[in-house]
Amino acid sequence: MSTPDAENTTASTTTSPGRAKRTTAGPTTSAVGPPRSAAAELTGEHGNTTIADLVVAKIVALATREIAGVYALGGGPARMVGAVRQRIPGARASESQGVSVEVGERQAAADIDLVVEYGVAIPDLADAVRGNVINAVERICGLQVTEVNVNVDDIHLPGEQDDTGGPRVQ
Repeated sequence: MSTPDAENTTASTTTSPGRAKRTTAGPTTSAVGPPRSAAAELTGEHGNTTIADLVVAKIVALATREIAGVYALGGGPARMVGAVRQRIPGARASESQGVSVEVGERQAAADIDLVVEYGVAIPDLADAVRGNVINAVERICGLQVTEVNVNVDDIHLPGEQDDTGGPRVQ
């Protein structure tokens, strides 16, 4: 019989001169538990609650955008596709662009691709994003967040034109 503790994996950080290395110990199963459908299921005394992956992804995206210094979510290609989608009548850009999540029965993990403002300390920004995402997902969804990976894909320079802006000539 499996216990909730058996589904957890532990991560530790060891520091060698000038480098940090992440090691993982525990079962070889996914950090978010066994495979399942596209929704988390929380079982209570009076019934079940199902949370779709898209819901968790949107919460992660909104929590990330709340942090000062985050310019945009998604890498270059994802932002270009989002800009094209916005120009199509009736279509809108994905609120969870730049975010991917894995959701298990009781746990979630997230990968976030973002662009930062120039001058922002990236390690501090990543810590702030991580903390805000963990707090939001655990508070809103009741899922334990096992991992939040922040990938900085670009930096936005002051006065730089956004690639998704309007026409180049008028």
